[in-house]
Amino acid sequence: MMDKREKIIKAAIEVFKEKGIEKTKISDIVKLAGIAQGTYYLYFPSKLSVMPAIAEVMVEKTIAAVKEEVHDDAPFSARLAQVVDAIFMITRDYREILALIYAGLASTEHIKEWETVYEPFYSWISQFLSEAKASGIIRDSIQVERTSKLFIGLVESAAEQIYLYDNRQDDQAEVQKAEVLDFLTHALRIQE
Repeated sequence: MMDKREKIIKAAIEVFKEKGIEKTKISDIVKLAGIAQGTYYLYFPSKLSVMPAIAEVMVEKTIAAVKEEVHDDAPFSARLAQVVDAIFMITRDYREILALIYAGLASTEHIKEWETVYEPFYSWISQFLSEAKASGIIRDSIQVERTSKLFIGLVESAAEQIYLYDNRQDDQAEVQKAEVLDFLTHALRIQE
């Protein structure tokens, strides 16, 4: 059973996707969510203040996809490829939502909430890299927390170049993924 906040977020995603951020009114969101307009304001003070909540939902989806794709018994380089695949897949499947989040967050004071929203994903990647470092699979000089942010930034940016900015490039996804993996293999100095 969805609570009211979840209903608002889900409705906001749909309405923003359909009408775009500019044309969307709070009344459109609450109508779709089936709640009173006053209820919206109990959770979110403005139309764009729902953006970090939408971003959180997307980060949760990404982490879930990564956990589903990554096979713990596979060698590190295979798991690395699985992480990259999962991020590309989410970016492809949710390209409209991600484009909305970036547009919405960039145009508000909520951009500073980005780090908080991403914390669980940074944490997961940090753990992934820590285990590889401890096993001597990647270079010992790596700063895990910093590298986890660079890692996510690189992979998401590479996926966005294919799926968000130029829809004609979908067929280039495999080439782009291979380039990202090659880059990461050298940057991390993977030895298996």
